[in-house]
Amino acid sequence: MKNLTPKEIVEQLDRHIVGQADAKRAVAIAIRNRWRRQQLGDEMRKEVAPKNILMIGPTGVGKTEIARRLATLTGAPFIKVEASKYTEVGYYGRDVESMIRELVENAIGLVRERELAGVKEEAERRVTERLVDLLAPAPASFDVGVDSDDSPERYERTREKMRAMLVNKELESRTVELAIEQKVQAMVLPGMGPGGDSMDFDMQGMLEKILPKNDKK
Repeated sequence: MKNLTPKEIVEQLDRHIVGQADAKRAVAIAIRNRWRRQQLGDEMRKEVAPKNILMIGPTGVGKTEIARRLATLTGAPFIKVEASKYTEVGYYGRDVESMIRELVENAIGLVRERELAGVKEEAERRVTERLVDLLAPAPASFDVGVDSDDSPERYERTREKMRAMLVNKELESRTVELAIEQKVQAMVLPGMGPGGDSMDFDMQGMLEKILPKNDKK
C-alpha cells in the first residue's frame, strides 16, 4: 500500500469498477491520507484526525464494490451488513455488537492467512522431510563399511533420491501411515466457564495435561 499513489489506487479500482471517477478519486486520496497519518509519530498523529467517507447513491452504482476493492488493496477486513434500524413494524436488521464481532472475526481470518503464508515454505519443507522419513526409514544401526547396504552414506543417497522423487510428484500413488495426536475434548458442565457461577478456567488445557494422549493411525 505504501507504494501506491492516489492515481495508482484509482487505476486499480478502474480494473473492476466502471465509472464513478469522482468517488474513486475521493476514496483514493482518503486512503493515502490515512497511510500518511500512520507514518507520523504518536504525538503528531493525535493532531491529525482521520476522515471517514459516507458514500450515498442508489443500488448498483458501485458503492460496495469500491469499498470491497479498497479493503483488498489495504489488507483490511470487510463485511456488508444490513444496519440496525426501526421501521413501522419495529426493530429490523443487525445490531452493532454482531457487526463488530463479524468484523473482528474477518480481521482474525486475514491475520491467520498472512501468518500461514509466512510459514508455508517451512511447513512444506517439514512435510517433505516427514514423508521422506516414512518412505525411507533409518535402519536400526549403521555398518562401518562404506560399501555396506546399511552405511550412512548409502542411506543419505537413498533419502536424496526419495526426496527428489517426492518433489517431482513421482510417488503420488504411494501410501504411508503416520500417527496423529488427538486432543482431548473438554465437556462443559453447568455452572462452569463463561456465564456460570464457578470460576472461569481453562478446562481444555487442564484435561490435556491430565488425560493420556490418544494417537490415531
